Amino acid sequence: MAQNLGIWIDHKKAVIVAVAGDTHTVLEIESGVEKQAHLAVGSRGSTPHGPRMVASESQKNQPYKRRLRDYYVRVIRLIRDAGKIFIFGPGEAKLELERMMEKKKGLMDKIAGIEPATQLSETQIVAKVRRFYGAASGRPSRE
Repeated sequence: MAQNLGIWIDHKKAVIVAVAGDTHTVLEIESGVEKQAHLAVGSRGSTPHGPRMVASESQKNQPYKRRLRDYYVRVIRLIRDAGKIFIFGPGEAKLELERMMEKKKGLMDKIAGIEPATQLSETQIVAKVRRFYGAASGRPSRE
C-alpha cells in the first residue's frame, strides 16, 4: 500500500513526511534557489553613450523560474508513488507545485489537500501531517 505524504514547501526547501501507522520518515530537500535582488541584463549600442537595451522583467526572472521548476521536478520525482499527498506551506510554492503536478498524469488525483501554513519546525510539520491524515481517515490521531 502506498504511503500518505505531507509536504511543507517554500522556495528554499521542501520537507516531505511519510506517515505509516505509528511511524514516520522525514526527508528535507534544499532548493538551492535564491532570488537575485538585481540582475544587470542588457547591452549598450555601438556608441559609448548610446541607448541601453534593457531586458524585460520576465527575461530577468527566467533563470530563477527555471531553477524553481527544476526544484519542483525533483520533489515530484520523490512523491509520485504516494497514496495521498497533503501540501502546505507559506507563500506561492505550494500552488506552483500543484500547477507542476497538473502536468503529470495521475498526480492531481493524489492531492488530498492544500493549506496555507507559516514557518514550522520539523516536529510541527510531522504533527500537522499526522493530524491531517488522522482527521481524513475519521479516526483521531495519537499525539
